[in-house]
Amino acid sequence: MTRIIGVTGGVGSGKSEILSFLQKNCNCGILKSDDAARDLEKKGQACYGPVVSILEEHPTGRPLLDENGEIDSGEMAARIFEDRNLLRKINQVVHPAVIEYIMNTIAKERQENIHDFFFLEAALLIETGFLDVVDSMWYIYCDGKERRRRLKASRGYSDEKIDKIMAAQLSDEKFRECCDVVIDNSASLAYSEEQIRKALNL
Repeated sequence: MTRIIGVTGGVGSGKSEILSFLQKNCNCGILKSDDAARDLEKKGQACYGPVVSILEEHPTGRPLLDENGEIDSGEMAARIFEDRNLLRKINQVVHPAVIEYIMNTIAKERQENIHDFFFLEAALLIETGFLDVVDSMWYIYCDGKERRRRLKASRGYSDEKIDKIMAAQLSDEKFRECCDVVIDNSASLAYSEEQIRKALNL
């Protein structure tokens, strides 16, 4: 039976790095919630029409769609930045659709039973009730100083932006309370890999 594992943790903790290792080293399926959201916003998909309609509430004189009719991500970000109300409306459309997509994917994974593991990654897995859905919940931990360094180096975030994002996320204590596996990703990748192999008996 495919084992469903949730992967969560704060911004800058290195979840993508961990998932990349898992993809290469075990028989698994992987779904990132952000990827699911982007797919659902593509032309012809469930969220495309509603999201376009919401974004058109804030016209800028610039085209919203690219030459293929897809939503221009840069223009979308610009409109949301100029009108924060758009983000709330878009989330009301996209979040339920993403949860439905995830649940359907998990059901398919369990039914097909092709993979040993199926990893579901999202920042809000705990908050959105997935503790009762997954077989195990992993917390990718990284100390605050290292997370801050990574976010500045990889994304160019300011201290102010990092503070705001971190303040909006669950505390380290809450993550540990809710998760049954903690992977310390503060040091080398080799150290993280050793913990993963132990957790999965690889």
